[in-house]
Amino acid sequence: MDRLQSMRVFAKVVEQGSFVRAAEILEISNAVATRFIADLEGHLGTRLLNRSTRRLSLTEAGQAYLERVRLILAEIEDAEALVSLDTKKPTGTLSIYSHAGFGQTQLGELVAGYSQLYPEVVLDITLSDRAIDLVEEGIDIGFFSSLQKVDASMIVRQLGMAQVVLSASPAYLAQYGAPERPEDLTRHSCLNFSHEYLRHHWHVNTADGVQDVPITSKVVSNSGVLLREFALGGMGITLRPSFSLGDDLRCGKLVRVLPDYDIGQVGMSMVYPSRRLLSAKVRSFVEFVSTRYPHPESDPWLA
Repeated sequence: MDRLQSMRVFAKVVEQGSFVRAAEILEISNAVATRFIADLEGHLGTRLLNRSTRRLSLTEAGQAYLERVRLILAEIEDAEALVSLDTKKPTGTLSIYSHAGFGQTQLGELVAGYSQLYPEVVLDITLSDRAIDLVEEGIDIGFFSSLQKVDASMIVRQLGMAQVVLSASPAYLAQYGAPERPEDLTRHSCLNFSHEYLRHHWHVNTADGVQDVPITSKVVSNSGVLLREFALGGMGITLRPSFSLGDDLRCGKLVRVLPDYDIGQVGMSMVYPSRRLLSAKVRSFVEFVSTRYPHPESDPWLA
């Protein structure tokens, strides 16, 4: 039995949730993929996968084995990268996770620029507000906000500190006026993120401490993209990190409200597993992104 190939097949089957899809990616037949898993289970003397006609699931032993297998495969990839560290071109699939608000407004330009330099790398991007375990999910690089939990074993490179800003369209402010003090927000239509902490009050830092301002939510959503679109459409005032507004503030599509007040900050970081060696595709992407965010303590997204 080729134990290393069996590990690769096992990891790919779990990743894809299907023997058929894993076999296609690995360019082997479904029967061969099934035999690899059966031989591996026979060698280990335990079942790794529960199979039904509709789905696959890991057994407890399979989950524990998968974690070690992913580390072993990663170390092998690193060892192979070491041999040709200076000459190997970035190739293959680079899997990226991103905080949804950051990914929807910032990753497009980053990925396009990287792809022009390294056209042989395929980028597989997942957006979510759910903080994930990069190693467990088999993700190469993640973009996390400071509000998300990151495993202590990860390498964390801060990209910047985004100011949380209040903004509205010029049309909305022309019709309803711009608030001059935090308490003026009470009489405005607010476009609110669906978090219990923000649902009924917005919190503004003042010289006298944090002021909890009662607000009326015209729209509540868990989508930063939707809230931005509603703000652009003149529906009200929104409270979002600067990175989630794209270039709207710079080009004047949105205007800051109460710009002299401190609403807070959200840090954005690039995160990747702490390994002694990085594959060429990961290393090149880390270097590419790092050069575009040279001042991690500033806000590069705010006009």
